[in-house]
Amino acid sequence: MVHLSNSLSPLALKNLIEHFLDSKKAQEIVSIDLHGKSSIADYLVIVSASSQRQVGSMAQLLKEELKKNGLKNVNIEGLAQCDWVLVDAGDVIVHIFRPEIRSFYDLEKMWSVEMSEEITKVSIS
Repeated sequence: MVHLSNSLSPLALKNLIEHFLDSKKAQEIVSIDLHGKSSIADYLVIVSASSQRQVGSMAQLLKEELKKNGLKNVNIEGLAQCDWVLVDAGDVIVHIFRPEIRSFYDLEKMWSVEMSEEITKVSIS
């Protein structure tokens, strides 16, 4: 895994991302722990946004927030269409979807074997 910042642990980075996306009105925030399943990242964070404009805006604002927190070289893919945008933050990969695209690809199901333990729905208060 590529650590983009020495200041945040993968868990702290995931928590920062979840709270930031929640503050930007992301819907149905789901985090998937990839430890032992993949070497690409430690966590996937999957969210929905209500429109293409919100998908793109949320991705760009998240990139800016991550830069403020010391992460360099954050990459974004999918901004041209903004149906599904991927933000690669190194230890955490974020997928921002329009709801119907998220439903079609169903990444939560693809990455989980045991839904009860592997996926944590985030409730931020």
